Amino acid sequence: MPLLLTQKSQVTIPKSVRERLGIGPGDPIDIVFNDRGEAVIVPLTPQPGQSRFAWARGIAGPGMTTEEVMRLTRGEE
Repeated sequence: MPLLLTQKSQVTIPKSVRERLGIGPGDPIDIVFNDRGEAVIVPLTPQPGQSRFAWARGIAGPGMTTEEVMRLTRGEE
C-alpha cells in the first residue's frame, strides 16, 4: 500500500495499519530503522501506572532558565 508524502512532509497512516498497531489520534509513536534499513513504526505505550505523558519526560532537556528567557524577550545580550 503506497503512502504519499504531503508538501508538509506528512503521511496519513491508513486505518487498517492504525488498528493493527492499536494507535489513534494523539498517541505517541516512534519510527526506527531495522537491520535492513527499513523504517518501522513503533507505538510508544506508557508502562502500567505511568502518566500517559511519562514516556516524553527528559526528551527536551533542561532548556533555558527564566532569566535567559527574559533577556531574550527584552532583546538583551
